[in-house]
Amino acid sequence: MLDPLMRDALLYGNLLSLMSLGLTLTYITSKVPNFAHGSFVSVGSYVTLGIASIMGLNPYLSLPVAFLVGGLSATCVYAFAIRPIARRGGSLVHLMMATLAAEAVFSGLVNAFADFSQETFKVFSRSFTLRSLDFTFLGDPGVLVSSYILCIILLGSLYLLLTKTRFGVAMRATVENPSLASVLGVNADLVYSVSWFVSGGLAGVSGALLPLWIQTSPGTGTTYLLSIFCASVLGGLGSMLGAVAGGLMLGIGEIVVTGYLVNLLGFWVIPYRPVIPLVIMSLTLLLAPEGITGVLAGQARRRA
Repeated sequence: MLDPLMRDALLYGNLLSLMSLGLTLTYITSKVPNFAHGSFVSVGSYVTLGIASIMGLNPYLSLPVAFLVGGLSATCVYAFAIRPIARRGGSLVHLMMATLAAEAVFSGLVNAFADFSQETFKVFSRSFTLRSLDFTFLGDPGVLVSSYILCIILLGSLYLLLTKTRFGVAMRATVENPSLASVLGVNADLVYSVSWFVSGGLAGVSGALLPLWIQTSPGTGTTYLLSIFCASVLGGLGSMLGAVAGGLMLGIGEIVVTGYLVNLLGFWVIPYRPVIPLVIMSLTLLLAPEGITGVLAGQARRRA
């Protein structure tokens, strides 16, 4: 049985890795910092609410549904906002503003679903938790074990997709040189669509597990957006492996440092927890903007 603080740190690290991996995937392929990514996390949480509280089913049955709904949500953002603006020659600023608008739209939809669920089905849909529906394994909550298994399955599947399939080769070619890949017959638009779908799916799955760990509200996913960006920047915004490493490091560090400060100074420091990823991201951009993977690659080149 793990110490509660370390248990929460490991669990948060797992979920943050999935969130930051999705954000990095869309940035690598389409070069767009997606500020709507946090809303896909909230979408996944409310899929779990619908399946567990409204339908009365096991909350873990929501995982594939959350992946699908989160993926479709992200694909809609790409198809109806990012792609049309990019084809009209929109700048990076225009694309970023489009993702901010999408964040507002999906936040409104999640809030509407929360109100509808409460009025129609009489379920508590704000600041809700589903911990009572979780199982235990060797004295620890099942969501901890599930997050580990989920990370291994999803990361392994993504690795096989990118390295062992023709589509993975096409995706890597599109990332390296979209124009040349298109000339060689690669459907770049399909690659972008799939990358956004997978990104939203990863966010949706991580969000689906949140109600089994903490109190969840419509804006919960958005509150994690700073940490998601920080994890991606820390690992190296152009590296998916770095996103996983950054998510684990930041997730564990954020919980452990907050717990230490609470013991040292008191509970009043908890609302200031977002300062931790903000400071880490600022230092990373100032001292090593290429992130952990960039620093390690630079050291390897110097040794060679």
